[in-house]
Amino acid sequence: MCFCRFYGAEIVCGLQFLHSRSIVYRDLKLDNVMLDKTGHIKIADFGMCKEGIDDRNKTNTFCGTPDYIAPEILHGQKYGISVDWWSFGVLLYEMLMGQSPFHGDDEDDLFQSILYDDLFYPRWLPPDSFRCLSGLLERNPITRLGMPGCPQGEIRNHPFFKPIDWEKLERREIEPPFKPRVKSDSDSTNFDKEFTSDVAKLTPPDKELCKTIDQKMFQNFSFTA
Repeated sequence: MCFCRFYGAEIVCGLQFLHSRSIVYRDLKLDNVMLDKTGHIKIADFGMCKEGIDDRNKTNTFCGTPDYIAPEILHGQKYGISVDWWSFGVLLYEMLMGQSPFHGDDEDDLFQSILYDDLFYPRWLPPDSFRCLSGLLERNPITRLGMPGCPQGEIRNHPFFKPIDWEKLERREIEPPFKPRVKSDSDSTNFDKEFTSDVAKLTPPDKELCKTIDQKMFQNFSFTA
């Protein structure tokens, strides 16, 4: 539980940092949460970020990783930072339960599950954890935990995060519950061999495609490929 609480709290800090700068992340998932060599969280892959999002400016682009997509995106509604809190709820559920909260044989079934299925919460789940998850996975984005209209209050004050000293956490003064063994800054032993064993190859350009593109702007280049 302490692992989930610590990592969850650091993710909250990351999301709130982005939101304070009118950025919605839109692709929070386990694959995009990394650990640095000291054991602290690093959020990666900002390719789906949308800037300029606030209370008055929303977006309606359909994007995200299927398991983490918020209901308002599936409904085609305009949305803002609420979608990040939904994705965080899915991620926190996965950390606490060891499985995804939504299931389907295909993408359509999965989306139906996200929109309509009742969530499963085991009896052993502590009440504070249950209330945190149910608040984050609230299908109404206005009252979702993390949003100003949430009846549970501000997410940092939620009982689930009560042991967290947020000021120390933001200064990285809290010792992470796990510290990876790293020999040097270039040590890649913690990466999956599926990726580290791949031979690096340059992707050659399509010569036929190059012929169809206007090359005048490259005439004085000392090198072209």
